[in-house]
Amino acid sequence: ERVLRARLTPPEERLLDGIRLYDQAVARMRLGVKLQRPEAGDEEVEQLLVERIRKMWKLSDYGYYRAA
Repeated sequence: ERVLRARLTPPEERLLDGIRLYDQAVARMRLGVKLQRPEAGDEEVEQLLVERIRKMWKLSDYGYYRAA
């Protein structure tokens, strides 16, 4: 049933769903940073969040790209 529903969903709605999921994941990560560093201000939380996202991207890319 879920597969059928997904197939019937217009492409633009699926794209928006992906963006919403990403935004929700970032919000959860931001909350995780705040829980680990309650003393951090908003700017520091955002900086730590960016660092985490960069680390995740680096790990996910590991082994896919090689220097020429």
